[in-house]
Amino acid sequence: MQMKLELVPLPVSDVDRAIDFYAGKLGFTTDVDVQPAEGVRVVQLTPEGSGCSVGFGTGLDVYAGEPGSVRGLHLVVENLDEARAELVSRGVEVGEIHDFGGGVRGAGFSDPDGNTFELQEMAWRTGSTF
Repeated sequence: MQMKLELVPLPVSDVDRAIDFYAGKLGFTTDVDVQPAEGVRVVQLTPEGSGCSVGFGTGLDVYAGEPGSVRGLHLVVENLDEARAELVSRGVEVGEIHDFGGGVRGAGFSDPDGNTFELQEMAWRTGSTF
């Protein structure tokens, strides 16, 4: 049986602020931003080239978690140095690059609510050697 993870719900405190961060600073594409009923808002954004999106909103149980409680979502990039520099130039506070060994390097950041992400580069996927 084939299964694809295609949406990760993120708890956020302010939907518009989250859209500004994910679309404006990270460059994710806004796929959905609808209000299908009073008090309900559904937003879905996707990183370029990804088969998995993040979603957030209001009025549904799936969005009822504690803002900032999601930890360690990985955004895999081909070139960590370039990706980090681009995000920093867009105003994202990205931590220093760490070498985790085995050809894996990463740099962390968080969204405005404190949900955390790791930019990750895996040398065997890019042909790089470290």
